[in-house]
Amino acid sequence: MQNALLEHLKTGSTTLCRAWLVRRKDGVTLGFTDHDCDLVFDGVAYTAKSGLTAGALEKTTGLAVDNTEVTGALSDASVREEDILAGRYDGAEVTTFLVNWANVSERSVLFRGSFGEITRSQGAFRVELRGLSESLNVKRGRIYHAACGAVLGDRNCKVDLSTPQMSVVAPLVASRDGRTLVFSILPAFEEGWFADGYVTIETGSGQGQVGRIKVDRLAAQERRIELWHAFAVPPAAGDQMSLVAGCDRRASTCQSKFDNFLNFRGFPHIPGEDWLRSNPSRQGRR
Repeated sequence: MQNALLEHLKTGSTTLCRAWLVRRKDGVTLGFTDHDCDLVFDGVAYTAKSGLTAGALEKTTGLAVDNTEVTGALSDASVREEDILAGRYDGAEVTTFLVNWANVSERSVLFRGSFGEITRSQGAFRVELRGLSESLNVKRGRIYHAACGAVLGDRNCKVDLSTPQMSVVAPLVASRDGRTLVFSILPAFEEGWFADGYVTIETGSGQGQVGRIKVDRLAAQERRIELWHAFAVPPAAGDQMSLVAGCDRRASTCQSKFDNFLNFRGFPHIPGEDWLRSNPSRQGRR
């Protein structure tokens, strides 16, 4: 394909355009092109109605992150503002092609990477595209501190969050500004059980959004869940919501709430800063 495209470039009279293949984390695959007609190759339709425009592509030979950007118009038929607000494009995989629109078999990959920062203004959007080496900038390794370094339910923690004691799916009674959620009392769970946990919208226009839970309290036959940050697309009454138990990553919580101390991934007996700053003394125990 690349050799055929190279021969086409050598002719001096080219019929070229760009195409973008986007794969969201929810499994949705979308195709866009800056050509004035739709293109189809590899079983994907690349629509021309998105109005995308490519920015300059910066590439390096080292481990620096390649980057570029695209801009386009928000449209119900292609990229919806609601999907951006709901985070459905966060971290989406993207591949950029240089294509001979007169013969789509003649094409070459210009860029592979993922969506970075997305900004919106006056009915348009701008997306920063980050290269594959972006993942090398992520800090990895184990931190030595008293709190647990695992995430509740992951392969290190091993707590099964699918059990009825750990999670529940319930309809939303009411939502206040997308941050305070009201449910029925859910008597099987004590007050505060979901604090430091998370809630996922399972149905409705905000489906797929995840919120971290700040406060879980009972009041007047209601269960009120307050989030750290409001949902960008607020859920509506009747939407199904999944609530998962919370963990503050303390050793005492791991033992008493989850009976899982054998898998605790912290160092609860490590000396704290108060011990390090203490002065020598013959009196008392230091």
